[in-house]
Amino acid sequence: MGAPVLEELREVCQPQAKMESRNGEHWAGRLYMRKISLRTTRHLVRTPVTPDQLTWTMVVCGVASGAALMIPGLTGAILAVILMQLFLLFDCVDGEVARWKGQNSATGIYVDRLGAYLADAALLAGAGYRAAESGVGGWLSIGIATALGVVLLKASTDLVDVARARRGLVVADDESTRPRSQGVATVRRIAAAFKIHRVTNGIEASLVLLVAAVADAVTDSIDPTRWALGALAVITWVMVPAHLLSILSSSRLR
Repeated sequence: MGAPVLEELREVCQPQAKMESRNGEHWAGRLYMRKISLRTTRHLVRTPVTPDQLTWTMVVCGVASGAALMIPGLTGAILAVILMQLFLLFDCVDGEVARWKGQNSATGIYVDRLGAYLADAALLAGAGYRAAESGVGGWLSIGIATALGVVLLKASTDLVDVARARRGLVVADDESTRPRSQGVATVRRIAAAFKIHRVTNGIEASLVLLVAAVADAVTDSIDPTRWALGALAVITWVMVPAHLLSILSSSRLR
């Protein structure tokens, strides 16, 4: 049997509701990765590979991205970006293959979310090792603290679904994320306009760290990476209480 037609594949594997969801799709997925992933999926659906195997591959790529930052110089930073892009590719492909083959599973969803936690945490811990140069000291602690903050951000979002499920409620939609308080809503709109919160995501953070690595090479100093990590740490820990307030002031838990 030949590979399925792309349009037929897109209809099943990339449902419009998911692609249009504000919280359900990364901007890089909409911009370019879904075009690449669909062509990759087109070949994978003809093989015995399972969605869970692809999800575990995604996890390995994400964790390896953080490990790559332990390689000094531009080489490590470039490799980290490549691996994080592969993480995103497999994050798209595993779900597409699952939809086409009808092999959605709770295990796959669990490992997918676990992978998102591990990838972002590994990247920022790796950034801390890189900033410390020797792998020890205060900068490593800052990297680990930033990784913890990112995990808390993701956990606070996922725990909404846990709380709703335990109350027998359906999954929250995009409308329920709007804060009930006008003041909180205004602050949220201002923050969203600058998109600063996006750098807490591994995809964007890896690009920030690559720019810093280029500056390191130009200045023959590790200071740009340290400044970048410091900025990521501050943004992350400002976002942690802000995100919690956003959740509690919205209708997501009602």
